[in-house]
Amino acid sequence: MAKRYTDEFRRDAVRIAISSGLTRPQVSSDLGVGLSTLNKWVQKHQHEDLMSGPHDDVEKENTRLRKELRLVREEREVLKKAAIFFAGQSR
Repeated sequence: MAKRYTDEFRRDAVRIAISSGLTRPQVSSDLGVGLSTLNKWVQKHQHEDLMSGPHDDVEKENTRLRKELRLVREEREVLKKAAIFFAGQSR
C-alpha cells in the first residue's frame, strides 16, 4: 500500500527541493521519499506561492537586513566624504 503524506509535508518537501541548494536525490533520500514522487510534487506545486501564510522568521530577517542595509549605506557615505577629503589633501 502506498504511503500517504500530508499536504504540509508535500509543501515543505517542495520548498526544500527548490530552495535548499541540495540535489533532488539528496532531498528525496533525506526525507525518505522516492525521487519520482518528489519530482511529481515539485512539478505539481512549482507555480504555487510557497511563501504564503505566516512567516515570522522571514519578517524578522527582512527587518534585520533593512537595518544592516541602512548602516552600510551610512558607512558608504562617510567613506565617500573621507575619500574626497583625503584626495584634496594629497594635492
